[in-house]
Amino acid sequence: MAANTDEIQMTDATLEYYRANSEAFSEGTFKVDFSATQEKFLKLLPKNAAVLDLGCGSGRDSLSFLRQGFRVTAADGSPEMCRIAAQNTGLPVKTLLFEDLDFKEEFDGIWACASILHLPREPLKTVLGKIERALVSGGILYTSFKYGEFSGMRNGRFFTDFTYESFREFLREACNLRICDYWISRDVRPGRDEEKWLNLLMRKE
Repeated sequence: MAANTDEIQMTDATLEYYRANSEAFSEGTFKVDFSATQEKFLKLLPKNAAVLDLGCGSGRDSLSFLRQGFRVTAADGSPEMCRIAAQNTGLPVKTLLFEDLDFKEEFDGIWACASILHLPREPLKTVLGKIERALVSGGILYTSFKYGEFSGMRNGRFFTDFTYESFREFLREACNLRICDYWISRDVRPGRDEEKWLNLLMRKE
């Protein structure tokens, strides 16, 4: 029970961060050029694919997918970020905590860019299982984590970091998604190029 209480407190603290910093976060991320990573994801999807942007933040990626002809569902756990994303994209944006994800074989692709990294390990296992369930057979997940072994609060938000090796082991315990590509990148935001990210593309078999 204590672990559950801790997890709730960490989720509440992370949501409070996005409530208090929603405008600044949107301004710092919406115009960032993320097209190279988007292209790696989109080229694995069929034309007019159904895509879930899970933890859509400012709506940057949802808008890009929409403009390229994909059928986009956007969702975020922060009501404030949902409001901003709806303004930026013109889409109805679902307020949805990751743990409440409840779709069955509805999406060709799920884009979880720097989002599910806010979950502790045990809830993350559950959410990866829900993501697998939400994907069609052969569906693709893109997700990213800060590179390292840290787990805990950082600058007002909870993070679970991974290396490729530690995530590969973790994935075996979580679900049956298969890693089909991964790469390490630098943060693309100005002044943060020393931060490293683990990027992963996974396929539902």
